[in-house]
Amino acid sequence: MSTVLEEPTSQSVTTSSDRLRSTMAAARLSFNWLGVRKTLTSEQKTQAADSFDAESKYLSASKKLIDTTHPAYKAVTSVRSRAVSYWKTVSLPYPEPGLRLIKRETIGDFDSQMEAFRNELAVAVSELDLHFAEMREAARDRLGDLFDVSDYPVTLVDEFAITHDFPAVEPPNYLRQLNPEVYESECRRVQSRFVEAVELAEQAFLEELAKLVEHLTERIAGQEDGKPKVFRDSAVTNLNEFFDRFRSLNIGSNEQLDHLVSQARAAVNGVGPQELRTSEQLRQSVSTRMASVQAGLDQLLVDRPRRNIQRRPR
Repeated sequence: MSTVLEEPTSQSVTTSSDRLRSTMAAARLSFNWLGVRKTLTSEQKTQAADSFDAESKYLSASKKLIDTTHPAYKAVTSVRSRAVSYWKTVSLPYPEPGLRLIKRETIGDFDSQMEAFRNELAVAVSELDLHFAEMREAARDRLGDLFDVSDYPVTLVDEFAITHDFPAVEPPNYLRQLNPEVYESECRRVQSRFVEAVELAEQAFLEELAKLVEHLTERIAGQEDGKPKVFRDSAVTNLNEFFDRFRSLNIGSNEQLDHLVSQARAAVNGVGPQELRTSEQLRQSVSTRMASVQAGLDQLLVDRPRRNIQRRPR
């Protein structure tokens, strides 16, 4: 027997946005990063254009300063990637560029983890700096006449940095005394931002779950050459990680989404990747239950556009 769930009312969304506003803080992650490309000078573009019998004003060209495939450079960029991934994993989207919302109670953990990433970055940059001279000389050979030693810093030690802060998104209290009318206007603006943040959170959870469910269903239901398709453990573990994150960050704003997440969790509860590989009966059972979840997610994805809040042009 199927259950018909109502769409969230405007009152429930407002309640969720108030809850979000009272329990979350904005967190911003920023980077100072060495530029690895530089635009060619006008003279160099003219020279390049001549080789193609083209006009330089219609040509856009740049040179690559160092080999970004070098293991030492990849180790540096790996730290940045993991920092961004962590930031996004423990936070919800917010409709202001560069800001995301984290639970206030996790600020200490977030701060500690960012410090750990900064320490990792310092070690990785020190290692990269040991190879910098040889990388610069390799660039001299590759770039030929385009090489310019002034494009390169003496050392890389201060060329990479990870910073974070917690910007205030609430209107300042002093504004209440200085101009109550402007203060009230700012309060309404912030409230609308958090209402939109609820919508963005729902959309992000919905789209991520839909991709994970679709991937798992396709791998366990399909066949190749008459045999079950091969799938990685991550097809299951990624779902379980999503459930943990959803439980931690969900604000209960969408009953339909909550219900579908519960259905998906129940479908793979206690099921390991190896069990799915060896048991056809289990694959069929999980596939059938996931197909039902997928149908519900597809319907929600279709319904979402008319409920989305339109962003203001910025």
